[in-house]
Amino acid sequence: MPSKAKTGKKLVIVESPAKSKTIAKYLGEGFIVEASIGHIRDLPQPSELPAELKKTSVGKFAVDIDHDFKPYYVVSADKKKKVSELKAALKDADELYLATDGDREGEAIAWHLLEVLKPKVPVYRMTFGEITKEAIQRAMGNLRDVDTALVDAQETRRVLDRLYGYEISPVLWRKVARGLSAGRVQSVVTRMVVDRERERMAFRAASYWDLTGQFGAGSGSFKAKLAAVDGAKVATGRDFNDDGVLTSRNVAHLNEELATSLAAGLQDAAFAVRSVDTKPYTRRPAAPFTTSTLQQEAGRKLRFSSKSTMQVAQRLYENGYITYMRTDSSSLSDEAVTAARRQASELYGPEYIPATPRVYSGKAANAQEAHEAIRPAGDSFRTPAQVAKQLSGDEFRLYELVWKRTVASQMGDAKGSTATIRLGATATDGRDAEFSASGTVITFPGFLAAYEEGKDESRGDDDSDDARRLPNVGKGDALTASDILAVGHETSPPPRFTEASLTAELEKKGIGRPSTYASTISTIQDRGYVRKQGSALVPSWIAFSVVRLLEQHFTDYVDYEFTADMEGDLDKIANGQAVGAAWLRHFYFGEDADPGLLSIVNNLGEIDAREINSIPITDEITLRVGKFGPYLESSAATVDPKTGEIVENSRANVPEDLAPDELTAAKAVELMETAAPEERVLGADPHTGHTVVAKNGRYGAYVTEVIPEMTEEQIANQPVEYYKNGKPKPPKKPVKAKPRTGSLFKSMTVDSVSLDEALQLMSLPRALGEDAEGNLITVQNGRFGPYLKKGTDSRSIGTEEEIFTITLEQALEIYSQPKQRGARAAVPPLAEFGPDPVSEKNIVVKEGRFGPYITDGITNITVPRATSLEELTREQAVELLAEKRAKGPVKRTTTARKAPAKKKAAAKK
Repeated sequence: MPSKAKTGKKLVIVESPAKSKTIAKYLGEGFIVEASIGHIRDLPQPSELPAELKKTSVGKFAVDIDHDFKPYYVVSADKKKKVSELKAALKDADELYLATDGDREGEAIAWHLLEVLKPKVPVYRMTFGEITKEAIQRAMGNLRDVDTALVDAQETRRVLDRLYGYEISPVLWRKVARGLSAGRVQSVVTRMVVDRERERMAFRAASYWDLTGQFGAGSGSFKAKLAAVDGAKVATGRDFNDDGVLTSRNVAHLNEELATSLAAGLQDAAFAVRSVDTKPYTRRPAAPFTTSTLQQEAGRKLRFSSKSTMQVAQRLYENGYITYMRTDSSSLSDEAVTAARRQASELYGPEYIPATPRVYSGKAANAQEAHEAIRPAGDSFRTPAQVAKQLSGDEFRLYELVWKRTVASQMGDAKGSTATIRLGATATDGRDAEFSASGTVITFPGFLAAYEEGKDESRGDDDSDDARRLPNVGKGDALTASDILAVGHETSPPPRFTEASLTAELEKKGIGRPSTYASTISTIQDRGYVRKQGSALVPSWIAFSVVRLLEQHFTDYVDYEFTADMEGDLDKIANGQAVGAAWLRHFYFGEDADPGLLSIVNNLGEIDAREINSIPITDEITLRVGKFGPYLESSAATVDPKTGEIVENSRANVPEDLAPDELTAAKAVELMETAAPEERVLGADPHTGHTVVAKNGRYGAYVTEVIPEMTEEQIANQPVEYYKNGKPKPPKKPVKAKPRTGSLFKSMTVDSVSLDEALQLMSLPRALGEDAEGNLITVQNGRFGPYLKKGTDSRSIGTEEEIFTITLEQALEIYSQPKQRGARAAVPPLAEFGPDPVSEKNIVVKEGRFGPYITDGITNITVPRATSLEELTREQAVELLAEKRAKGPVKRTTTARKAPAKKKAAAKK
């Protein structure tokens, strides 16, 4: 067969369309750049496996656990067209370049492309850390093969996550709630947030007092704080433990009485300087950004969520503005160091750069493959001003942050001096009081001229070291004193994690990968395990139940060190020091004294679901996580103040916005005392005789009738039916009648609704009559308020009370008016972001049935749960709408009637 004629075409495949457009600009003639749009194949759901595989060793996980854990991959349904396009492009190419990202995920995408496309032309693996002309040229000179060790590490991680999730999640469904999920990293991160909340719940505040005063010298005045009394250091927050107990020895613990009397005794005291201590001050710049530190700093300075940071960074990378944004390395290439030093010298002066370049080599625990730090792209950096017109608001802010951090990392130290003044006097009662004041003076700003790193909230910061200049005083100088005040303080509990501080803690412990932190933090919010309260991460009560079950029955799998060690094992696989199949076999089946996941799941024994879902608040009140949310239950019998009845196991709902550490014993008692009755009997319906009750339900208060069930005697007395053979059929179990119900109006409560009102509510919808065409018009209450209905035409009305007063004539008048689309939406939008660049329609955020959503009037997309409205920016809104448009309309699946099963052909004999 004659060989294929040469076309001169070279096919380059990358992951994203944006990346393909940028790289195409730098490649020579004959290169065709296509995007795979991420992974082209993955593990299917076990339910999607072919019938012949479902009962084999592949059937449980879509992974062959009996044959080296070989995955069963399928091309995703939405990628089949893309695969066909890539195969067609490959037919006309003489060479194939796989230019996906250089990390494990990118290496796996390249390997899957090889497996599916089966090229018959030379294949080259090309990687680059930035998309610039110089970087592409260097990459073409350093082509290689696909790194099978990296692929093995990624595949091992993918299979590991499937085994973990599919074995442990069903236990959560049975013992906590349906729909929950467990994840190798997500469950550990959830535990970290829960553990911090437990610390806050166990915390007991301690009170302590000190003094402040304003002191003057000839050259100026300054504020100082009491440091010692009679030579003993004054106790501060750092001297107490979380139980509120003073742990430091030889300290003066002042209470209000002691502090107030001391302040009074110092009002006319003669103060003098006792010592002046001056030390040189030096501060080094922070290292260039890694993925983790970029997420932390963008959270602190720009108020970006981790997810938003990575989305914006991805766009900057793909469009050639910054280097690859998934990296554990803080090192810079020689070209980048030269560019940063040159720019610092040009902008701030040659004195602002040190004599020799700074070298950063520190890495996080379990750092992955070495990439360069995140920095501006290119062998010479563009300043923020040079790119401002090319970037959106969020892109510009993040680029500026990266640029400042990179340039500052190659600048000189900030230098100055720190002075500490100790001053004192003797109070009228004879006590010696010594005050202290510190100030730092920067004499050479160095890197601070370009950038200063942010800080997370920390405990025990009773006073900050302000960069203030103290007056020039000497030992023995007399000082004037004024405003000497006693100030009370309370110790503070451990601060809740923010996304930034949680990211820092994950990196410190070596849990997960910095490149996955954003998606993990987003996932635990989407799953309902964690919510945001301002910027703080607050765990839900269901997260407490999940973590408790995992701690008791899957101890290792939520252990911080165990999880970090797993990352280390995956690193060994990536480095070719271990084999994925053998590691998975040990993890799942166990070995010697190590039981393995399968053995643990098969030998769980009895798990007390009630105990798992219960948290004692007081001796008598317990919080329980129920099917419809958390509630309080009291074991003490109480007396209903209205009926005088003794109520056993009384309950109270827990407000959704009440954080776990705010549910104190006092708050629990208050909720129990103010709880609305769970159920109240209103009387009997005079027409049916059925009892009518008012109840508190998951979706609010409502009334319903109690339909008595048939007695055994009534069932036995039903007419007897017979089979064809003449034998009597057993009595049929009666079909349970559906009771009438009705939601209470906003003005009603379970405690106040009357029987007559309940009967009216249960009678809805109310028929008003027919229009001229014979169409019935009804009025009823809905989730979004009262409304009229005529066929499929619904119209809102004013108040719930109008449901029982509106007449047919009034309804016909409403229907005679043109329908106002979104008339109820005359409510102002939650936010406005101006015109969309594609549809040119105004972008707004509205409150919808399932929460706030972004719309331009044509395309709608729900605001991600991980993003608060305060954090949402115009750029994010535009991007979310663009992503929704790219996906196209949602395909509505209809339940098709199953075709009759084909009869099996008789086996040939």
